[in-house]
Amino acid sequence: MKNLSKIFYFFLLNISIVSAQKNIDPTSEDIQLAKKIREQYSKDDVAIVESNEYITFGLNKNDSKVTVNNSIKELLMNVNHRADIQKYEFYDSESKIETFNLKYRNEKNTNFYIVDEFYKDKDLFYNDARVKHMEVDFPVQGYTYNFELEKKYEDVKYFTSIYFNDEFPVIKKQVSITVPEWLTLELKEFNFEGNTIEKTQTKDSKNNITYTFTVKNVPSFFKDENAPGKSYLYPHILLIAKSFKAKGKETSLFNSAADLYKWYKSLVDLMKDNISVMKEKVKELTENAKTDEEKIKNIYYWVQDNIRYIAFEDGIAGFKPDESNHVFENRYGDCKGMANLIKQMLKLAGFDARLTWIGTKHIAYDYTTPSLSVDNHMICTLFLKGKKYFLDGTEKYNSFGEYAERIQNKEVMIEDGDKFIIDKIPKKPSETNKEIYKANLSLENEKIIGKCSNSFLGESRAQFLYIYNSFETDKRQTRLENYLSKNDKNIQVNNLKNSDLKNRDIELNFNYDIVLNNKVSRFDNDIYIDLEYLNNFKNFELKDRKTDYEFDFKKNYESNITLSIPSGYKVTKLPDDLIVKENNYDVVITFEQNGNEIIYKKLFNFKNGVIKMGDIIKWNEFVKNLNTLYNQQITLTKQ
Repeated sequence: MKNLSKIFYFFLLNISIVSAQKNIDPTSEDIQLAKKIREQYSKDDVAIVESNEYITFGLNKNDSKVTVNNSIKELLMNVNHRADIQKYEFYDSESKIETFNLKYRNEKNTNFYIVDEFYKDKDLFYNDARVKHMEVDFPVQGYTYNFELEKKYEDVKYFTSIYFNDEFPVIKKQVSITVPEWLTLELKEFNFEGNTIEKTQTKDSKNNITYTFTVKNVPSFFKDENAPGKSYLYPHILLIAKSFKAKGKETSLFNSAADLYKWYKSLVDLMKDNISVMKEKVKELTENAKTDEEKIKNIYYWVQDNIRYIAFEDGIAGFKPDESNHVFENRYGDCKGMANLIKQMLKLAGFDARLTWIGTKHIAYDYTTPSLSVDNHMICTLFLKGKKYFLDGTEKYNSFGEYAERIQNKEVMIEDGDKFIIDKIPKKPSETNKEIYKANLSLENEKIIGKCSNSFLGESRAQFLYIYNSFETDKRQTRLENYLSKNDKNIQVNNLKNSDLKNRDIELNFNYDIVLNNKVSRFDNDIYIDLEYLNNFKNFELKDRKTDYEFDFKKNYESNITLSIPSGYKVTKLPDDLIVKENNYDVVITFEQNGNEIIYKKLFNFKNGVIKMGDIIKWNEFVKNLNTLYNQQITLTKQ
């Protein structure tokens, strides 16, 4: 009887599920549409068939802030056989999600579990960022859901941009922005060129203006690694609220860079730094220093080495720097907190140091656009003997006076009391990041042996130190030898000696002995030698890219390998040279005989740290030629 009861229970349950979810299977038209979309977007499993976004504005209870209501409705379709996605939305203390809902095509709610939690990284919570998300599965091709989002921003300054592209391709998208008569709002368009975006404008009886943008067949965000920031790539609108009127009073918001700075300064003025907690540390770091520069370096490097960086999301994850004493005592902070700590410690030591706002290379805008989108980073500017030095505590192992590629040539806003200074961080040539490899080699039976040296400057040095310090302390020597041998079992590194790995102000040097196996073969009177064992950029083809490839920094690599010719042998074949000169990169690879030596040189110089999209076909052709060259051998013949 118990078994019969269970069977009857499951029978009723299945009837209930089927009844609740009837009329949700895809129609034949849905399936045909899904197949058509899949043909157009073959690498996407889900598409947004239609998206309607509405933006309206209001005033808070005190008429002191402009609020934003952002409403989105989407029709999601599975265009593959089945698909699993995550639907999510971020919010924080300045915004709230009022509706986050997914429905079947029959308008009944789905039962996907919605998680609402702090956004965290490595178990450290971000300041106030939260995320709502749910796992969504599409069982068959053509299956659809209706997604609804209602989100409110408590202050218009945090609602900065609208992008037409999405995580999934969009077949049709319409964005409507209704601007009330009392709000002065600039809609600044970016990357509209080359995109078909219809724009209309209507005005109602209350002089409210509605701007409607319509676009079709929008691809999903590109999934390229090392791509430029999305503000360079995709059509989007920046919303800049300049002022509003309420109860006969006009309130200025962001009319200019001066307004932006005024707001930034108001946040800085809220800080209550207790510098007493760091006085002893500053004294310890400076009392034995012989020069001002040594004092500055001791403080700057101490922050780099001892304060753990915790990243915050771009945009609205907090603009107020943390108090320096909190960062000092906790031993962690974000870029704003670290910049403030450097400032306060330098001021204690008697220097003129100031907070500085900056948008990294990731961001396309400058300070002619007064928006919170302009900045995503904070550093400290030191004024010393008529010069400015920019100190970024988040850049581990950067030397004083050196600047990471991500902030070079970018505008900065430096605090200056009630005023501010706009300046630009210097742009450095690729030579400042020089990496040089040298080897003097000879044959010993079936092996190649010799002595090698590596040297690193600038960002190549900082990158090496970052990698080295990521190794477990008790395994660093072994890991370092493996790194220098490219983890190749045919390369042995011995008798390694290096410069001071704690000194980021000097050229980083390594000297060691090397043994190369399986690079020499003998047949009758001939010796065949494979002298390529570093394989720089081998197989480095850029396939299926839609964007430029950006390196972490401007790479400038040079290698000089000298091989002694054994007595009684002559060179009968050398590999071909390969020389490429382009606007953004030069490659020079040559082989020559000089007396009783073969000299093999390579130079890779990425002058601007980028391979442009227009050069990728040429680059891939070069890589094919490079792979061919690397497979060529040197032939020595017995005289």
